Amino acid sequence: MKAIPFLLRVSVSPALSGRRKMGLMNILCPESPTVWDGNGFSECFENMVFGFGANLVTVVLVVALGIRYRNAQVRRIMRMHILEMVFLLAVPALAACLSFYDIVLLLKKGLKGQPIRHHELFFRCSQVTSWVTIILFLKCEHWFLIFFNRVLCFWWIVKPLLEIPHLQTKLLSLQAVACFREISSIILDVVFGVFINTVRVMRASTRNRKLIFLEDSLEPLLPHNKDLDESHVEYSGEASCCYWHLLTFKSINSVMDLGVTKQLDFEDLIQLPNEMNPSSCYDTLLRCWVEEQSKHCNQPSLFRAICHAYGWPYICLGLLKVINDGIGFIGPLLLNKLIRFLQQGSGYYDGYVLAILLGLTSTFKSFLDTQYTFHLSKLKLKLRSSIMSVVYRKCLCLSLANRSEFSEGEVQTFMSVDADRTVNLCNSFHDMWSLPLQIGVALYLLYTQVKFAFISGIAITILLIPVNKWISTLIANATEKMMKQKDERIRRAGELLTYIRTLKMYCWELIFANRLMETRELEVKHLSTRKYLDAWCVFFWATTPTLFSLFTFGFYALMGNPLDAATVFTCLALFNTLISPLNSFPWVINGLIDAVISTRRLGRFLSCSELNFEIQSSNEYVVDPSSTCLFEDQAGSSVEPMAVVMRDACCVWSKKNEEQATVLNHITLKLPKGILVAVVGEVGSGKSSLLNSIIGEMLLIHGFIRSQGSISYVSQVPWILSGTVRDNILFGKDYDAKRYTEVLHACALDVDISLMVRGDQAYIGERGLNLSGGQRARIALARAIYHGSDVYMLDDVLSAVDAQVGSWILHEAILGCLMNQKTRVLCTHNIKAISYADMIIVMDKGCVKWVGGLADFSLSPYATTPSLEDSNISSSHSIREKSGKDSGDLRTNLLQERDSMAVSEEAQETTEVEVRKEGTVELRVYKSYATFSSWPIVVLICLSAALMQASRNGNDLWLSHWVDSADSSHNLKHHSTSFYLVVLCIFCAMNSFLTLVRAFSFSYGGLRAAVNVHGELLNSLVNAPVHFFDLNPSGRILNRLSSDLYTIDDSLPFILNILLANFFNLMGIAIVLSYAQILFLLLLLPFWFIYRKLQFYYRSTSRELRRLDSVSRSPIYASFSETLDGSSTIRAFKQEESFLARFIEHVALYQQTSYSELTASLWLSLRLQLIAAFIISFIAVMAVIGCRGGLPVNFGTPGLVGLALSYASPIVSLMSSFLTSFTETEKEMVSIERVLQYMDVPQEELHACQPLHSDWPVQGNVEFEHVTLRYMPSSPAALRDVSFNIAAGTQVGIVGRTGAGKSSVLSALFRLTPICGGRILVDGINVADVAVRDLRKHFSVVPQSPFLFEGPLRDNLDPSGMSSDSTIWEVLEKCHVKEEVEAAGGLDVNVKEAGMSFSVGQQQLVCLARALLKSSKILCLDECTASVDTRTASILQNTISSECKGMTVITIAHRISVVMKMDNILVLDHGVLVEQGNPQVLLQDEHSRLSCFAKASTIQL
Repeated sequence: MKAIPFLLRVSVSPALSGRRKMGLMNILCPESPTVWDGNGFSECFENMVFGFGANLVTVVLVVALGIRYRNAQVRRIMRMHILEMVFLLAVPALAACLSFYDIVLLLKKGLKGQPIRHHELFFRCSQVTSWVTIILFLKCEHWFLIFFNRVLCFWWIVKPLLEIPHLQTKLLSLQAVACFREISSIILDVVFGVFINTVRVMRASTRNRKLIFLEDSLEPLLPHNKDLDESHVEYSGEASCCYWHLLTFKSINSVMDLGVTKQLDFEDLIQLPNEMNPSSCYDTLLRCWVEEQSKHCNQPSLFRAICHAYGWPYICLGLLKVINDGIGFIGPLLLNKLIRFLQQGSGYYDGYVLAILLGLTSTFKSFLDTQYTFHLSKLKLKLRSSIMSVVYRKCLCLSLANRSEFSEGEVQTFMSVDADRTVNLCNSFHDMWSLPLQIGVALYLLYTQVKFAFISGIAITILLIPVNKWISTLIANATEKMMKQKDERIRRAGELLTYIRTLKMYCWELIFANRLMETRELEVKHLSTRKYLDAWCVFFWATTPTLFSLFTFGFYALMGNPLDAATVFTCLALFNTLISPLNSFPWVINGLIDAVISTRRLGRFLSCSELNFEIQSSNEYVVDPSSTCLFEDQAGSSVEPMAVVMRDACCVWSKKNEEQATVLNHITLKLPKGILVAVVGEVGSGKSSLLNSIIGEMLLIHGFIRSQGSISYVSQVPWILSGTVRDNILFGKDYDAKRYTEVLHACALDVDISLMVRGDQAYIGERGLNLSGGQRARIALARAIYHGSDVYMLDDVLSAVDAQVGSWILHEAILGCLMNQKTRVLCTHNIKAISYADMIIVMDKGCVKWVGGLADFSLSPYATTPSLEDSNISSSHSIREKSGKDSGDLRTNLLQERDSMAVSEEAQETTEVEVRKEGTVELRVYKSYATFSSWPIVVLICLSAALMQASRNGNDLWLSHWVDSADSSHNLKHHSTSFYLVVLCIFCAMNSFLTLVRAFSFSYGGLRAAVNVHGELLNSLVNAPVHFFDLNPSGRILNRLSSDLYTIDDSLPFILNILLANFFNLMGIAIVLSYAQILFLLLLLPFWFIYRKLQFYYRSTSRELRRLDSVSRSPIYASFSETLDGSSTIRAFKQEESFLARFIEHVALYQQTSYSELTASLWLSLRLQLIAAFIISFIAVMAVIGCRGGLPVNFGTPGLVGLALSYASPIVSLMSSFLTSFTETEKEMVSIERVLQYMDVPQEELHACQPLHSDWPVQGNVEFEHVTLRYMPSSPAALRDVSFNIAAGTQVGIVGRTGAGKSSVLSALFRLTPICGGRILVDGINVADVAVRDLRKHFSVVPQSPFLFEGPLRDNLDPSGMSSDSTIWEVLEKCHVKEEVEAAGGLDVNVKEAGMSFSVGQQQLVCLARALLKSSKILCLDECTASVDTRTASILQNTISSECKGMTVITIAHRISVVMKMDNILVLDHGVLVEQGNPQVLLQDEHSRLSCFAKASTIQL
């Protein structure tokens, strides 16, 4: 029984508790739903949860962090600028005062007997408490630890978002002052949060750079209640940046002041912030990519790595964008309230408050908008620099075998196009969720205005979604196909530019241009598909607002609802808000598709396996210098000290060829330290592949290869760096004067350098274009010797030099004191060099056939050269004696030559500084682009755009008339609702049709311009003289054909379209505003004056910045292209780090120009938006004054007033967008300007007065009469008064030491360089009177550097298709290359890029076969046997003698044996013909030059 009262109490207590809770809720939320009121959250829920709850969380977080850090040891105090501290205290104080004022108003209502809403009182009290708590804790010693905590910084961004529902509720009321207080409160919240996060990020950006290596090491030592990001770093007041300058972009003022007065230079640009340093950006992305590869070995994603590197700041920017987009919708709501005020006249000062609020909201949004763009663009620049650097680093670390999966054009596209498209992911990704969010919010606000009538508009949007998805899929497919063709086009363009000199000698430049045009046509085909699909996208999305307006208002009126000014023009303002996201959405989708495709392409490239590098630090990737084990399948070491060990090694050049025959088959070698190893074998036997396998450039599929110590490598085709002679030799090493002098002496370079204008500071052009072949080889050798490596890999270094210099190099360099204790692996055909070898390796078809010493080699079956038997190894004494005698004789000869006036074959200073225009982009540039597009198309575009805008403005004016008519019953008697709807439909149909015409005409005009620009540019380049390509590096020209052409293809039409739309939109707005609000004309003149001043001040700088941007971009591509050519040399010398550092310097300069350009554009955008905000405030205030009769001018009907106010709102973005698009158009026009520069280059003489018969030359007689040739007007003559006569059908050899002018004879004969004096006669016809292409196609030539292009071998031999297969096979057999071609796959085998399918010697044989196929009467051979073995050279000479009977053969040779059997010989010395005659006769004269050469060469073969 005692339990019953207890049970009753237990059973009753829940009911009592529930009643108490219900009583509490009734007190807090009287007559209000607890959560939902049917249209949204209830006001009680908003105040108690989003308001009171958020403030309570703020107080708890601040107090908890204050308690946490109360005992923290402060080692350094964070010092801030005085203005920063004032701002940090002023914002909370102002917010607290504003909240306290709201509490006073609530209590005042209570004292008057009015009911107080307790939930609002709780909310206001919590606001005051939170701000007072913030102020109190800001006075604490540890305030920076509290407020810059990561959790609290994130909360400062989230908290204002929770107040948006409360703000929306206030805006729906008609109380203007209450709206002003709520907006001010939320703005203070946003400003405080953004300020705190900005300060934290700026402090961290400088601090993290200094502590980047300390983070990992100190992290375990830090206490758990403190992280490194909150460590205390002292900053002085002078070092901290003024945030007002950051908000207003005043840092660019100094640059813009200079831009008005002079041409800007790189020194005038603003400095990069520490966080944008390309080195740190590269390090960040590389760390994340390495982590991504370790986590996802099979399918690493570059997108995930980018997210890991830059995801957090990007998310923070997303929060800022949410706030920015949310504030953008306050304008239409305020506009609605203002129009209703004008209709109802409620309140005395509500109208003025609303008008001022409109201006203030626009002002605040201007700052948020520019700051978001600024920080997003900074993030894009950081990402761009890091991607470019990572791609460059990948090229440095990727072996030739692994890189063979990608063409050179494709790799260059990674740098030029894919990097930019991946960076655009930053825009597209945020826009992908932001634009739908904006559209959704706009639709919701439309629902509050017209209820369910807006569903008809939504139906239009929903119907377009699958259509746009289908179009986007087609665009993605077209883009992917277009990118493949673009890769191929850039590759072919690079091939054309690289070998332009050889192509002109062959007269193949038009053939290659046509091949390039075929690729361009395929690219344009896919580009046109994409452009026309884009046009459909633009049409669908551009007409959507008009259709939306028609269906929404029509359905609303047909439902029987009256149209009033507030509803119509609020909806129009929301429609204008919809226009930007709707029009941008297709571009965003396309940009996102492009970015995803490019990210995958880059990820596939970056995922390729690299050489076995060991990461030693965050940004240093080097091979262990003590013991380099490049490829190893099993452990093993030799007892003897071996420099190179190969055990059963099988290597291929590509992964695709692993299953095919290997290039090197089961090689087993042991090369002891300190010996000279000669690698011999016929052409294509695998000599160069052996060296490349040792340095790790080939793919090892079996066995292992180990090298001990550092390696220096000299390739068969010497790689020369653009720069000075000294830079090429030092190659990153410190300058040692003594060793440097010894190296120059050993390589016989001291005399050459002394004859150069600036000595060893003379500038060498791209690929050593202003050096002879022998000079390039000796500089490459000097580079290797100067580095003093343990192992030297020398690939046929003696073949490019003459006999005298070759003998000197052999004795003074290879056998001299600088190298005699080192391991030297020399691939050679030089018998004299073989005779000094300690070990000889015989290669044949990728196998080692024999290894041993010279004594054994002489008895082996491989010693097939008779002269070898006479080249027995002498005693060391005789070798030194002979070497000393030869060296002394050569030294005497060189010193004698030094006294004469001598130069290298081309002037040392040949590369011009890239020219950039000054001042405005000339009108002729715009006219040229219009001409490229076709003037009728331009007229059609402008006319359709103007009529389209007129139809849109007519649509709005008709709505205004409809609204005014609705207030007058008189008019409704004559016109029904159907009448107004029919007229509205007519305007809508006209607008849709004109939009379609504009979209497609723009696409057609842009495509036509792209095709014409490329065609004329290519035609101009192909017809340019060789001298033009000597002056301009191929990277600079390729920049026009890649980046600039991409701008003309894609970016320029896009920005021009936006410019045209903005221009006519502004014109329409100005006309409508002038018609609706006559006082707007008072602002028009001063506003136009200010506008002109601003745009002039800005454009003067922006043009120069864009030109600097283009100029700073060229070295990046030039350096990248150069590195691709010499990557194997760079890796062999372990210079990856120095080259990466140099590339990052180029990127830093490019980054600096882009950053300055960005800051300048935002400087202008902010000021224009502030002017537009003033215009809005002015129109709104004038409307309020006018409606109260305060002005004598009649402002017209309410409909016109509403129209004026709705048109004034978008002027904020339109004014900025117009000038931005105008400036961007001018910047993009710089690409047209740069292309036009290369369309105006000098052209070769394609037409001449002397016609030629098809059989010319009939005899082949060549006569030089007093010929003088200079490569530049300021340079000394390469040929001086040279006269000789070559009889028809004779074979003539031209000899002379390096730089004597041998190749200049061919340059003059082929008119590659115009002669300064004299004349050249061929069969009595002056070649100057013959068109250059007619002249060259009648000659045959085998160039010094063999040239094979990517494509079928048949096309390489006979691109015009004039010879039958049987004829081709016959010629290949005569040139002893038939077996190799058959083994490779026949005439249809695809030759890899740069002829990598064949060895250099085989390439030379193919070039000889090509010349014999032409069957010309004159055949010119420029060192054609330099890269083949002696046996093959002898056979080739016999072939030439037998097959070329009756032909005039001019041979330039370094091997004296090559010219011994010729009819005549010419000896040149520094451009002067010093000797000529029969070689046998000249040899009998001991004092003749030829006799001296023969003695020096020791019958060198």
